[in-house]
Amino acid sequence: MTGLIRRSDIDEVRSRTNIADIVGEHVTLRSAGVGSMKGLCPFHDERSPSFHVRPQVGFYHCFGCGEGGDVYSFMMKIEHVSFQEAVERLAGRLGYQLTYEEGGGPAQDSGQRARLLAANQAAADFYVEQLRTPAAEPARRFLGERGFDPAAATMFGVGFAPRGGALAKHLRTVGITEADAITAGLLGKGERGDVYDRFRGRLVWPIRDTTGQTIGFGARKLLDDDQGPKYLNTPETPVYKKSQVLYGLDLARRDIAKGKQVVVVEGYTDVMACHLAGVTTAVATCGTAFGVDHIRMVRRVMGDSDGGAVGAAGEVVFTFDPDEAGQKAATRAFAEERQFAAQTFVAVAPEGLDPCDLRLQRGDDAVRLLIEHRRPLFEFMIRRTFAEFNLESAEGRVAALRAAAPVVAGIRDPSLAVEYSRLLARWLGADTNDVLKAVRSAGSRAARTEAQAGAQGGPAASGGSAGAASTDRASASEPEQPVSIGIASLPSDLGTRLERDVLMGVMQQPAAVGTELANRALSSTFADPNLAVVRDAVAVHLAAAGASGWIELVVNEVPDPYRTLVQQLAVAPIPGREDRIEAAVRGFAAALIERDLLREKRELLGALQRLDPQADADRSSQVQRRLKLVEEDRRALKGE
Repeated sequence: MTGLIRRSDIDEVRSRTNIADIVGEHVTLRSAGVGSMKGLCPFHDERSPSFHVRPQVGFYHCFGCGEGGDVYSFMMKIEHVSFQEAVERLAGRLGYQLTYEEGGGPAQDSGQRARLLAANQAAADFYVEQLRTPAAEPARRFLGERGFDPAAATMFGVGFAPRGGALAKHLRTVGITEADAITAGLLGKGERGDVYDRFRGRLVWPIRDTTGQTIGFGARKLLDDDQGPKYLNTPETPVYKKSQVLYGLDLARRDIAKGKQVVVVEGYTDVMACHLAGVTTAVATCGTAFGVDHIRMVRRVMGDSDGGAVGAAGEVVFTFDPDEAGQKAATRAFAEERQFAAQTFVAVAPEGLDPCDLRLQRGDDAVRLLIEHRRPLFEFMIRRTFAEFNLESAEGRVAALRAAAPVVAGIRDPSLAVEYSRLLARWLGADTNDVLKAVRSAGSRAARTEAQAGAQGGPAASGGSAGAASTDRASASEPEQPVSIGIASLPSDLGTRLERDVLMGVMQQPAAVGTELANRALSSTFADPNLAVVRDAVAVHLAAAGASGWIELVVNEVPDPYRTLVQQLAVAPIPGREDRIEAAVRGFAAALIERDLLREKRELLGALQRLDPQADADRSSQVQRRLKLVEEDRRALKGE
């Protein structure tokens, strides 16, 4: 039977434990006056530190979300353990012998989390030992070919997972149950109930949390007959959440906090290469894209908070491969840039080498120079935007300016935005005033979008695109609330109202609109970006229109912030007389289609005016024929 820990022991362990040391393993704390320290709250996302710790008192409190308590409550919440487990863990750290009352003793295990951590550590130790065996020759050769000696393997805890169910047998001998090994993702179970080692025949890296505890593994294929993916990671478990862990953070966290810099690379060997080359702030994701949860983790460690000039809080340096996957990663990083108070950079190695290959071919100095010669993320994205246009033509330069202006408008520092406007003008050979005007116009459009969304708690705070950050930076210490957009937040201009009414008609009266007319209407231009999102979702499921549950399909198709809008469009009254509603919804659809036809007609008439009837006779005839078809289509829509 588990006994109760003596009250005096609980008090003694609490008094001997410095709460700042425990909290500091998860949050970078800085002085906040006499007897107080503060950092970014680990329990909610915030941009300004509101999480305070008073070591002398032994308590913490967050003025943003209201969480607070002593060291035990912090352990219970951050580690998801019981009160008794929290006391036993802290006592173990101190080497303090606890006394149990009522004839009991300590728990035979410290809960599921402790058992899973023990299983992972047992596996990690086993893999390290196996790396020295003859069967691990392919693993040692792989490491050697990439410039990693045995000392490097030891430093990072790299090991080898043998075949033949060796891990399962080993875990049984050290008291790890099969059930816990399966839950930890170390073993798998086949369709016939047979148990197998998940990482058999692979090179294995231990993935650790910020406190250094092994919570999972990443494994690379070595053998030709291995039919699995190139890289295989621990699946989601109670202790391993891939979106909330970064490989190498346990080694890098102190230098990240000290130097206020983090380098984000793409693979395990890249992290190793960077650290061995002296770039000790390198981390990598574990089989997933660098996302919001990773940003929150890095910000807490780096102490990245709003305050002072942009970039004063530190640097985030991304390294990307030049291939398509690397370009997509760069785009994702740019989309999340405003989540950081720190300045963001991109480092691209010559000839597209990743840090591991760069170190292997050119040495440690080349890796350090790669990071030293980083380029601002904004410059990188602007130049990447240029690649999509022909800058040798006037049309291409104008289009490039329009595409790049929102990037510059998204720069938080006004002085920096002006400087980038000058650079943009120089790169395009354009007048600086024209560029400044384009940037201001792009910024105004973004501000209007944010304001409209913010009035109803709209999607601008969701962090999904550049410039999609909350406008209320003064209250950023408060936890972000779920956001949504509704009909009331849409602009009231005639064009937007028409697009809204078309969607209401198609969603509520699909039979009256008809499949052909609905398809044409949904293929038309939607100027309002929020309604365009809904339009796309309706178009995807149009074949199911009118069937039971089809609106639910549309709701599930859109991102969370737009679900309220879909639900409202599906029930809001359609403008018009009740007895003529079917004619009204067809009229809305026809009017939207006609709007596009009239736009095309104007463009064709303009083209015709620019053509020389003699020199461009063939082209002129083509335009006239298209004009005739457009006008016939428009008249047919109107029933003329």
